[in-house]
Amino acid sequence: MMYNIVIFLYLCGVAILSLFNEKVRKMWRGERQAIRTIKEKIDPNAQYVWFHAASLGEFEQGRPLMEQLRREHPEYKILLTFFSPSGYEVRKNYEGADIICYLPLDTILNARRFLRTIRPVMAFFIKYEFWYNYLHILRHRGVPVYSVSSIFRPGQVFFRWYGKQYSRVLKCFTHFFVQNEVSRELLSTIGIDNVTVVGDTRFDRVLQIKEAAKQLPVVEQFKGNSKCFIAGSSWQPDEEIFIPWLNEHKDWKVVIAPHVIGEDHLQQIERMLEGRKVVRYTEATEENVKGAEVLIVNCFGLLSSIYHYADVTYVGGGFGVGIHNTLEAAVWDVPVFFGPNNQRFQEAQGLKNCGGGLEIANADDFLRYMKGFEEHPELMKELGEKAGQYVASLAGATQKVLSFVKL
Repeated sequence: MMYNIVIFLYLCGVAILSLFNEKVRKMWRGERQAIRTIKEKIDPNAQYVWFHAASLGEFEQGRPLMEQLRREHPEYKILLTFFSPSGYEVRKNYEGADIICYLPLDTILNARRFLRTIRPVMAFFIKYEFWYNYLHILRHRGVPVYSVSSIFRPGQVFFRWYGKQYSRVLKCFTHFFVQNEVSRELLSTIGIDNVTVVGDTRFDRVLQIKEAAKQLPVVEQFKGNSKCFIAGSSWQPDEEIFIPWLNEHKDWKVVIAPHVIGEDHLQQIERMLEGRKVVRYTEATEENVKGAEVLIVNCFGLLSSIYHYADVTYVGGGFGVGIHNTLEAAVWDVPVFFGPNNQRFQEAQGLKNCGGGLEIANADDFLRYMKGFEEHPELMKELGEKAGQYVASLAGATQKVLSFVKL
C-alpha cells in the first residue's frame, strides 16, 4: 500500500536527519525507546485508556478529558503519547497520566508491538491524528476509538478523488466528536455518520487555566494603575506593527512575551523600543519594575496568567504560519488583536464575528482601533466583554464527550 511506502521513506528521512538535528534526534530516540518505556512502567493488572496528541496544542485539547476521566473513573490508568518533541519534552512529567512516551512511527510492526504491549480498553485521538496502521489494528481488536475536537475542511485529502483509499482510515473510528457543523456535513459526504458536534475542548481548558491562574506580584507592580497592552507569542512582523504606536503613547504599560526568546530576538525588540525603560522578567523584582515602561517575558509558562493584567491584547503569528492561542487572552474579557492569517482557526473567526477579536492587515488598522479605544474607553470594555462571553458560551465539550462514551 502506498501509505506504508510513504511511512518507510519518512522513517529513512528521519533516521538521516537525526544525525544533524537535535529535535529530530530526540524524536527518533524517543520513538525507538517507547516500547521499552511502556514495558518498564506498565501495570499488568490495570486497564489503560490511551490518549494520543501530536504536540502541545493537541495535548491542551485532550487535557480536560484526561483529568475529568481520572476524577470520575480512577479505576482506569492513562497512557499519553506524543508525536512531536515540542509536546513530549514540555509535558513528559505531566502528573495526569500514568505512562508518557512517544508514539512509535506508524509501521505495521510498530503498531502491533505497541498495542500488544499496552492493550488499551479505549483510545482517544486528538484533532488531526489519523494513523492508518494503529487505527486498523485497534478496529480489528474491537477497541473503541474516538476522535476528539476534530475539524475537517473541503481541501483535506479525505475529500479529494485521490484520497479515497486513505479515507478508509476514518471508518476505524467508533465516533467523531467534531468542532462544527461543516465537519459533520463533510464526513457525511463520504458515508460517515457516527458524528456529534460538541465544539472544542480548548474552551473548557482555557476556563480551567483562568481558574488556576497564578497571581504575579511583579506584573501587578509593573502595571500599577496604568493601562496595559500585552502581546503574546509575537514575531517580528507583529512587533513592527504595535511597537511604533506604543513608543508614541507612553501612558500605556507594555508586556511583550515573544514566541522566540533567543537573545538575538530579545535585543532586537529592545532596540525597537527606542530607549524606553525595559526590564526582562527573569531579572524583574517588585521594586525595579515600578518605574519600567516595558516588561519583556523571556521565559515560558506564564503567558496565560499574565493576560489577566491586560486591557488590550495582541496574539502573534497572524503574519506568518498562523495565529497562536487567542482563547487564552479572550477568556480574560479583553479585546484580542491578531493578523490576517487566521482563516483556519475557528476560534478566531468566532471572536471576529462576536466583535471581541480584531483582525488587522497592517499598522494603519492597528492605529485606527487603538485611537478608537483612546477616544472611547467604554468601547474597549464592551469588546472585551464580548470576547469573554464568546469563550464562556462554547464551554462544555468535555462533558458532552464523556457522557457519550461508555466507560
